[in-house]
Amino acid sequence: MARLTAEFWVQAYLARLRLQDIPAFVVAHGDNTAGAILVKLNTLDGQATVFQRSFDLMSGARHWITLVQGAEREVDHTISRQRAHDPDLWVIEIEDRAGRSLLDEPGLAD
Repeated sequence: MARLTAEFWVQAYLARLRLQDIPAFVVAHGDNTAGAILVKLNTLDGQATVFQRSFDLMSGARHWITLVQGAEREVDHTISRQRAHDPDLWVIEIEDRAGRSLLDEPGLAD
């Protein structure tokens, strides 16, 4: 299967979240074709988690891993540091008290 562009993946992901009535928006627009993507899950209780895609060299599989988790202020600081090193980085923020990101659903690791 062909690799999706970052912009296409982001738009498809946002549409999937909308279908589940999960509020989400692009906080930082990265490179349209090859930008890395971070997903911040804000549970609206002062806590947040950031996920990033990881590539398993042995199997070639992609999956989402936790980059940082904790107080939202500290999580935002980590995102800022990441963006300072990678201006092509996309950041999507989800606001969901139930902690739903849908990242474990089929097709979202691609």
